[in-house]
Amino acid sequence: MTRARPLPNGPARLTACLALGLLASGWARASEEPPAAPDPAPARVRAPAKNSRAEELRGIIAVGSSMTERGDYDGAEIAFRQVLNAKDAPPADLRSALLGLAHMHRKQGALVKAAAIYEKYLQEYPGDDRTPDALLELGRTLRDMGAFKTAINRFYSVINSTLKMPSDGFTHYEQLAKTAQFEIAETHFQAGEFEEASKFFSRLRLLDLAPADRAHAHFMAAYSFYLQGKREDSVTMLQSYLEQWPDDDSVPEARYLLATNLRALKRTQDAFAATLELLRAEKSRVAANPKRWAYWQRRTGNQLANDFFEDGDILDAQEIYSGLQALSDDPTWRMPVTYQLALCYERLGNVDKARASYQRIIDGVGASAAPNLVELSQLATWRLAQLDWHDTVTHKVASLMETQTGHLPSPPIEKSPKSAP
Repeated sequence: MTRARPLPNGPARLTACLALGLLASGWARASEEPPAAPDPAPARVRAPAKNSRAEELRGIIAVGSSMTERGDYDGAEIAFRQVLNAKDAPPADLRSALLGLAHMHRKQGALVKAAAIYEKYLQEYPGDDRTPDALLELGRTLRDMGAFKTAINRFYSVINSTLKMPSDGFTHYEQLAKTAQFEIAETHFQAGEFEEASKFFSRLRLLDLAPADRAHAHFMAAYSFYLQGKREDSVTMLQSYLEQWPDDDSVPEARYLLATNLRALKRTQDAFAATLELLRAEKSRVAANPKRWAYWQRRTGNQLANDFFEDGDILDAQEIYSGLQALSDDPTWRMPVTYQLALCYERLGNVDKARASYQRIIDGVGASAAPNLVELSQLATWRLAQLDWHDTVTHKVASLMETQTGHLPSPPIEKSPKSAP
């Protein structure tokens, strides 16, 4: 019996795999289709060989693209370079292989190589139909490299180049021009040029774009105002965004920005209401992206509740902590919130509720609990001891006063929770 030889490695292996694939596809077609009538014209006898070679090169490019998406960058580079080094490769295939190689390097993270190949493509094929696409990818690559100004220039070149393209691809080029405007706004934002970013995003949200793109532009305009410190403008933009796009993915983050803006503007009750609205969001909306909602609910609630507590707004802090406690049954989340609630009860003079909360923490922490929960249990134990000591001292002082004066001392005047230290 003849033993089959193993396939070679490297380029030879790739060629062998492609050859087997083409052979298999040819065999399948031959088994499915009846043989064509022979053509006696000698000039057409050589045509199948040319067609076969063209199919082979296109197949290699397809393999390279597939390997790129799978993360097999070494194999993808071998495939694309095999086409680029082929002396009989048609110009269209050379252009496709060059763009494929640039995309592969960009996805790989080799940004300098990717940028160089895009530049080479634009220099060698200035009038190609895919010039706007290449300019767009080059701009994104340059932005990832931190070359923001050069990237913006390339995005403007995308817009200019689409005006020179044939009319049969109008829809595609129109979309590229809109995408380039988005990229200009994003690049200004990433460069920290928030004033310019807010101008571009504000214009974009008024264009005839897909709803998701308009919603994103609306949110980013509000976010850019926030980062500029323009609180009132940010609040106005966020409120209109939340009203117009209540189901957008950025809604939970927008509510966080709204609450923090209002807090910075000293609009305390508005900030409080915005926080509660986020915590009490409809379950149907939360279910669409539970992790994202949970993150912003916890961050917003915790930050605002702590601020209220520190400022003496104990009742507001207590209500927010209560809302936070209901977000999850996970002990690593509930117990720290319960501890904060107990502190609120202490400040409000509700000692019984404070004791019950501290005891719930102590009882809920087992021997195998996480270190932070063990530490929290120790803090709760210490707080209980402090409450016991305070009660003991209070009773002793009361007894002493009763012995000396014959009557109990008057209870202290309670301070308003909002003015508590």
